[in-house]
Amino acid sequence: MKIFINILLVTLFLAGCGNSEEQMIKRAEKIHASILTVDAHCDTPMEFSDPAFDLGVRSIDGCVDFPKMNEGGLNAEFFVIFTGQGPRNDSTYNKVHQQVLEIFNAINKNVEKNSSIAEIATSPDDAYRLKKAGKIAAFIGMENGFPIGKDITRIKEYYDLGARYITLAHTRNNDICDSSTDPAGAENDGLSTFGTKVVKEMNRIGMMVDISHISDKSFYDVLKVTSAPVLASHSSCRALCGSPRNLSDDMLLALKENEGVIQICMLGNYLKTPEPNPELDSKLKELKDKYGDYDVLPDSTKKIVRKEFKNILKTYEKPAAVKDVVDHIDHVVQVIGIDYVGIGTDFDGGGGVDGCRTASEMKNITIELLRRGYSKSDITKIWGGNVMRVLRKVEEIGKNTNR
Repeated sequence: MKIFINILLVTLFLAGCGNSEEQMIKRAEKIHASILTVDAHCDTPMEFSDPAFDLGVRSIDGCVDFPKMNEGGLNAEFFVIFTGQGPRNDSTYNKVHQQVLEIFNAINKNVEKNSSIAEIATSPDDAYRLKKAGKIAAFIGMENGFPIGKDITRIKEYYDLGARYITLAHTRNNDICDSSTDPAGAENDGLSTFGTKVVKEMNRIGMMVDISHISDKSFYDVLKVTSAPVLASHSSCRALCGSPRNLSDDMLLALKENEGVIQICMLGNYLKTPEPNPELDSKLKELKDKYGDYDVLPDSTKKIVRKEFKNILKTYEKPAAVKDVVDHIDHVVQVIGIDYVGIGTDFDGGGGVDGCRTASEMKNITIELLRRGYSKSDITKIWGGNVMRVLRKVEEIGKNTNR
């Protein structure tokens, strides 16, 4: 009899666990149906050099498209215009500027041909309106201020074309500021004189200043200059992963004082300090030796390189997981509070973790947040409320400056 009772109790316990997990999934789906969910950074426009690429069609290899976004309950995406570094001269600046204009055009065309399910968004009001209408909000951001060159008028031109943030630098120093990862070290001692003008111009027109990728000195210099909250569109916490790309706790505290927001990056090397992986290192070196400098390759070759790069990571990387993403969210909340954190996946630029490889799996982050006791109100802020607050404040400051 005791054996029977014990078996019955174990069966009921396991059934209860199953129901609990099912309830968690249903609760996550219900939350996604009722709140605005925003990813602050994806590099999917790199694929737009292929005229056949269509955001309305579920892609085989890509992380972000409209079907995957709908499946994962992701309402809004910042599609980022990425430009690498090149020689810093007028000829290169003009060439890269033309490439940027072409990508703006490609984003607009891709959204226009899917106008029944998505629209370009430039404001929080747009995002909430489109959510209510059951449509996807396609925001535009820019990664790397390199195309500005030394022509500050281009900032307003990019804003008028729909860009709502610019990441001031990428992996190398430019005329605006120092990068956190340039092998040559600091060049500008942080934000340059021209960079100060860039930040002030972005404040003036109501464009978010993105401090991801920039050096610590550049970060603090920006905070001294800016009159508006800043955005870290895809960064994580240095206390949990020592990458110089991540923000230290002191930087998080300064970000809170600025009333800005950090969007946690879902790229493994910024979530967990990488363990030695000679196989991965060897394969990546082979790829580099095979193709040379990525930035100077033609678009058709870049596409091949990105596919091979993804395959190498898939085969040899020791990936991070959803729990690691939420560990970083937890850390920000513990250090500076719930009002200053969000999500910037870096999808199609290397982002993706076990359990959330594409936009179709975004609800898994919400499920993990629920497991850890986050409320719907908390999740609303993390999934879009905080970054929209920053964008709205930046807009207001821009409007008041121009009165």
